[in-house]
Amino acid sequence: MAIETERRDRVFLIHLNRPEALNALDIASMRELNERLREFRDDPELLVAVLTGAGERAFCTGADLKKTLPPQTSFAEAYFAPYEQSVDEGLYVRAITISELRINKPLIAAVNGHALGGGMEIALDCDVRIASDNATFGLPEARWASVPAVGGVSKLLRAVPRAVAMKMILTGDRIDAAEAHRIGLVSEVVPPDRLVDHALEVANRIAANGPLAVKSLKTLSQRTGDLPLTESVQLEQLLWGLLRDTEDRVEGRTAFAERRTPEYRGR
Repeated sequence: MAIETERRDRVFLIHLNRPEALNALDIASMRELNERLREFRDDPELLVAVLTGAGERAFCTGADLKKTLPPQTSFAEAYFAPYEQSVDEGLYVRAITISELRINKPLIAAVNGHALGGGMEIALDCDVRIASDNATFGLPEARWASVPAVGGVSKLLRAVPRAVAMKMILTGDRIDAAEAHRIGLVSEVVPPDRLVDHALEVANRIAANGPLAVKSLKTLSQRTGDLPLTESVQLEQLLWGLLRDTEDRVEGRTAFAERRTPEYRGR
């Protein structure tokens, strides 16, 4: 299978599994990734997902250029068609635009090797990015007479300083893991043989927290970016109020007072 998944208690591990193509995605694997992410989103037992690439050479190098050639139908036809039909008729970027799935649980990108084009855009859609020290990042679309279409420009401009982002976008140049860490594109850099285990450790630490609190924090991260500060703080207060009387919040305080590990139930 092009997309392999594994449940690790309350963590969902997703492998992009086309190492022979540097984990580039054809339309079938884009659909499959979309389905697996929906599965994660809709399963109440799963709290955190980790995305990584099979093999050591690449996290994901975006769309498989050999298998995503322009179709016979026009863009306008595809744009106004239903989702399934539009993907078949060339608007395949819809299948890998993770932000449109409205996932209110944390996503962690464990980036091994190249994260290029749509692969970097998938990483940018994740809440935490952890890189192996052989990772590289880039948006090379301009070199192939195109532009990123899964939020790459918008999200990179929000992730790192504008001058750094624009240089990457306009030149198509790659940066290595050390530079990605220096500019704040990734949270940390670890050896390749520790990457997935470390990402799972981070995922388990997140999953150990109050599930409703984690979902609230993800919601705040999604909804406050374009709000004025006063409105952003008001939304924080609203979500604080929603959590105030929950069983989990009472359990957290009780466990703290009793010096034990809390047992959260998502209530």
